[in-house]
Amino acid sequence: MSVADPAATVIWLAFAIGLVFGAVASGTRFCTMGAVADIANLGDWGRMRMWLLAIALAILGTTALHATGLIDVDKSIYRGRSLPWLSHLVGGLCFGFGMVLASGCAARTLVRIGTGSVKAVVVFVVLGLVAYMSMRGVLAVLRVEVLDGVALHLPAGQGLPDLIASLGLTPGPAPVLCASLLGGGLLALVLLRRPRLSAVQLLGGATVGFLVVAGWYVSGHLGYLAEDPETLQETFLATNSGRMESLTFVAPQAYTLDLLLLWSDSSRRVTFAIASALGVVVGSLGHALLSGSFRWEGFRDLEDTTNHLVGAALMGFGGVVALGCTVGQGISGVSTLAAGSFLSLFAILAGARLALGYQYWRVEGSG
Repeated sequence: MSVADPAATVIWLAFAIGLVFGAVASGTRFCTMGAVADIANLGDWGRMRMWLLAIALAILGTTALHATGLIDVDKSIYRGRSLPWLSHLVGGLCFGFGMVLASGCAARTLVRIGTGSVKAVVVFVVLGLVAYMSMRGVLAVLRVEVLDGVALHLPAGQGLPDLIASLGLTPGPAPVLCASLLGGGLLALVLLRRPRLSAVQLLGGATVGFLVVAGWYVSGHLGYLAEDPETLQETFLATNSGRMESLTFVAPQAYTLDLLLLWSDSSRRVTFAIASALGVVVGSLGHALLSGSFRWEGFRDLEDTTNHLVGAALMGFGGVVALGCTVGQGISGVSTLAAGSFLSLFAILAGARLALGYQYWRVEGSG
């Protein structure tokens, strides 16, 4: 694969995006589970506002790319005409509950691997295995035949601009209107509310939001071919889904395991998803080594081990069923203004809050 190969360009840029994400997430403590826990335990909204800043900038940036014709968000996995609402809710609840048990979401797992967490390595393996089972194995039967079948068919699409346009507004300004209201409103809420975010928090939120937009540009513009020379069909280079992709971290862990296990199979290739996931680990490792924060971390006891195993399994299943994680749906998906992404995001936060309640109950019971 030569550097001049367009697919190679997409892969290397995806790795660079993941590299920056890993370093910044490690250095700024960007973590959705931690943000929810900070609110529940301390009443501190700092990390949640950092996450909301990332969402706001991702919405505004992605809409700008779409409005200028550089990408088409309808060609992402999030903007289908079918809205499997039960999958979004069940998957989101499972993922949110699991990320608390596993001490972090899928993205945070990759970051923690780079900082020396053996626990995170175990979570990575279990999450990837269960995710693969949910995509193509025994759990896929449950997903397809039970959950995905409960869906709403939306002829105009599930994008919020499509829903607004169906009310009578012309389709042209609808995306800009939605982005201005949601993205602009969130941005104002985050930046104007006191106490103001610290420089580190601003850096974390702004960088993650920018990286999601960069992912869409790389995959949806640089990697777009109107007609593949081999298939004569529209394609997005170096993607697992065959559609435009940005940052997400559940399915990529399954694809990474698959690649490592079947490396000699010539049909297996490094993709945007795999490269970005590997980049996160390398970026986090680099930051940990340079900052002196690298520390080996193991399981505390049997209960800690069990919690992480169960949490990893719930995240693997839930992330596939909900079509993404706190980054995949919570930022990348929401940036496309897909209704399903907002459902998944709500369910993930609800699941995390339930898990925190469960942990409080366990602590009180043992005391």
